[in-house]
Amino acid sequence: MEPGRNGGRPPGERGVRVRLDLSYDGKDFSGWARQRERRTVQGEVESALQTVMRLPEPVELTVAGRTDAGVHARGQVAHVDLAEDVWAEHREKLLRRLAGRLPHDVRVWSVEEAPPGFDARFSAIWRRYAYRVGDHRGGVDPLRRGYVLWHDWPLDIDLMNEAAERLLGEHDFAAYCKKREGATTIRRLLDLRWERAEGGLAVATVRADAFCHNMVRALVGSLLLVGDGHRPVGFPGEVLAGRVRHSAVNVVRPHGLTLEEVGYPPDDQLAARNLAARNKRSLPGAAEAGARAGCC
Repeated sequence: MEPGRNGGRPPGERGVRVRLDLSYDGKDFSGWARQRERRTVQGEVESALQTVMRLPEPVELTVAGRTDAGVHARGQVAHVDLAEDVWAEHREKLLRRLAGRLPHDVRVWSVEEAPPGFDARFSAIWRRYAYRVGDHRGGVDPLRRGYVLWHDWPLDIDLMNEAAERLLGEHDFAAYCKKREGATTIRRLLDLRWERAEGGLAVATVRADAFCHNMVRALVGSLLLVGDGHRPVGFPGEVLAGRVRHSAVNVVRPHGLTLEEVGYPPDDQLAARNLAARNKRSLPGAAEAGARAGCC
């Protein structure tokens, strides 16, 4: 925790961990993480919390998944540690006061004391994203243009699902991630499937234990190449096996991506998951390892 971001607690005092469930329209945010001179979701929510609780110092939020600039969230989860007296004083009115203080493109839906062992990031066992694509010849419904990517080639959902099946499981997703120093690119991809939704949209559901930087948008980019006939079904799997970025795979634009939900284990397993998620991991027989990051 940064100096001065103690949630109103004197040094050494035990506090209360509070879980926040929130959503936001990412269009006008430079991502989740706080940045100097840039508008971010973390910055807005931390500022609102400090203001409505009249704290002399800022608080610090820990989030389940740090979304990139332009990415939306419907089911984001964060936590903040507060002094017991601060929580006791504000808990009943905090949600309503946040609604009055926050800008309209970010909402907090729930503010509750977290169970023992809970950590918004490290206790999570999966994150689920959706990516929405419109392939109608006329373009995207103007009322949905901020949340749907227009792809000007018709897409074959069955071919994309066939290709997606070959990506499931635990792999080194280096070919689909923006490399970060000291961070592993090994992830367990739990679900990756496409379906036609209301209005004919092609919607990808992507669920994994964690995501590395740009992973979802790069996976979608590779599968779109299969769906529109520019690459064979085996292409995304071949890129994965190569473990290096492929020039043909575009990282699609962020506005089609939404963090839909974060999954957690039962309360009595939170602490164990919190500890296990901090361990370095590698594939069998591989030495590559590093710290996790929740990103897209």
